[in-house]
Amino acid sequence: MYEERMARLRERMAETGTDLVVVGPSSHLVWLAGMSPHGDERPVLLIVAKDHAGFLMPALNVDSQRPFTKLPFYPWTDADGPGAALAKLLKDCGSDNGKLKIALDETMRADFALLVIDALPSAERGFLADTVSFLRGQKDEAEYALLKMNAVLNDGAMRAGFAALKEGVTELEVAQAIRDFYAANGAKPEFTSVCFGENGAFPHHHTGDRKLKANEAVLIDIGGRKDGYPSDMTRVGVFGEKPEGFDEVHGVLERAVQAAIAVAKPGVAAKEVDKAARDVITAAGYGDFFLHRTGHGLGIDIHEQPYITGTSETVLVEGNVFSIEPGIYLQGRFGLRLEEIVILRGNRAEVLSDLSREVFRVKA
Repeated sequence: MYEERMARLRERMAETGTDLVVVGPSSHLVWLAGMSPHGDERPVLLIVAKDHAGFLMPALNVDSQRPFTKLPFYPWTDADGPGAALAKLLKDCGSDNGKLKIALDETMRADFALLVIDALPSAERGFLADTVSFLRGQKDEAEYALLKMNAVLNDGAMRAGFAALKEGVTELEVAQAIRDFYAANGAKPEFTSVCFGENGAFPHHHTGDRKLKANEAVLIDIGGRKDGYPSDMTRVGVFGEKPEGFDEVHGVLERAVQAAIAVAKPGVAAKEVDKAARDVITAAGYGDFFLHRTGHGLGIDIHEQPYITGTSETVLVEGNVFSIEPGIYLQGRFGLRLEEIVILRGNRAEVLSDLSREVFRVKA
């Protein structure tokens, strides 16, 4: 699998005129080489060129990392520092063949990046958006299976969260019920955002000690991780009777999700998906209360390419996986958001979750 990904990367480098790709210890490296070397201040770099690739690797990590790759190591010791080993690796990658276009891992430490920049001061520099990130955005069948499995597992976690609602329960106690479900099913929690009443109007509310009262809206946004891939989903419900305006807002959001799903397909610009959701909300008079983009990519990372924003010219392609999550946030009252993760397969967007977006109703 990793040899095939390296071959795809080299094809993409040729298409984009990229001479060197430089990857640090990050999720990019996990995807490209299946490696997650010990991360500290000692520089670790994978450098890929047209005809060569190798690892700048601290000598004390060489033995532990050798089972994971056939690529050559360029080891360095604390006594000598990485300079000479990096120079040898860059030379073997053809760095002395005129001006280069290099793509740097935007997530690695700045001091790692500066080593390369200082060694290649005349190079044209950019990040991995057009190379590794672009390829990561096109999920293969194995990744699809893992994302689908995690989405269905997350359906159960969401049910567990709403089943824990009772008068006086805290947001943190509901979050714990969700985390317990993940643990019982071999997953780890990525995040558990539980929002009661007016707390739902904060898109990034931090779950706290707020106690649930009768006739309040509840928003739950959760994600877990199993076998290296995550889930992400938001659903809403009520404890007791629905607060005034709840049904109207929920209906608007449901139409917005449906509109975005209908537009999302290969060949469409990401901004058109955002527009489809936003137009529904604006037409209903809630445009000023939709405070964020419509979605983000999902893969090894919870947030990755493609990003579904109102200005993104990114053209969606087969295999893209991303969220569609319009929200309406009414300060002091409640906030609602409906979130699905979709994958582009064939000529449509397939929703990964099997859980209805209908309102969870819990008797007070």
